[in-house]
Order: sequence, then structure tokens, then C-alpha cells
Amino acid sequence: MLFDDIGIDLKKAMKDRDLFKTTLLRSILAVFKNEAIDKHKVDSGLAEDEMLTILKREVKKRKDSVLQYEKGARADLAQKEKDEIILIQKYLPAEIDAVQLKKIVLEVITEMGAVIPSQFGIVMKNVMAKTGGGVDGALVSKLVKEALLQQVTD
Repeated sequence: MLFDDIGIDLKKAMKDRDLFKTTLLRSILAVFKNEAIDKHKVDSGLAEDEMLTILKREVKKRKDSVLQYEKGARADLAQKEKDEIILIQKYLPAEIDAVQLKKIVLEVITEMGAVIPSQFGIVMKNVMAKTGGGVDGALVSKLVKEALLQQVTD
């Protein structure tokens, strides 16, 4: 289980006196616990998919921070955020590449039949369901828009 894996890695980081990993993993576990408290799931804990959603959100926050630090010419802080992203992504399932994702988008549109651009949300929902949510939503959105526009022009 994800929570246990992070806990094991935290113990190892503490033994190795790796301050960077220790701090990051503690903060992730704290986010999990806070989310469990917010959802009144202190006793049962969070489900695996809820923890994955939290990790994706944490990666997204750090990517936004990287952009801001790079705009502010703070390469040192941007690099720290990039290192955190790499460590967090270790716990996430491998993302589907753009080529595979495009095939999935086209499959979903084919399965749905005649799709019009106003059904964008439905196509997005079906693609995300088919991929298990293990993809970048912005990339899915871009590919769905392209596919729907191409279908209209054909």
C-alpha cells in the first residue's frame, strides 16, 4: 500500500540522515493525514486512489512553483521543486505517453459514435475513466480538442 511504502521510505531516509527526503516524505504523510481528517476518515484512512489524487495535486503544485521560480530567476528554488517532483512521481503509476493517449482518445470517440465539439466534457470523462486517471488532464484536454476539431473538419 502507498501509505506503507512512504512510511518505509521515510524510516530509511531518517536512518540515512537524508534531510531532503525525510522532510518531503513527512510533509506528504501530513497531507494524507490532514485529508483524512477533513474527510472524517481518521479511523479507516484514505483509499489508494485518494492518496494518488493527493500526490498528483502535490506534483501539480510543485510544477506551478517551478514556473514561478524560473520567472523570478530563482534557479536554486526551481531545482529543489524539480527534485521533489521526481521523488513524488516515484509513488505514482507511470503516465501514458502522448501517442498511446491519442489512440485512447480516438478509440473513445469511435466508441461513442458521432461526437460533436459540445460533447467535449463527456469525451474527457470517458477518456479519464479509460486511463484510470493516470494521465495529465491538460494533455487529455488538448488531444480531445484536436480530435474533435479534426472530426468536424473531415
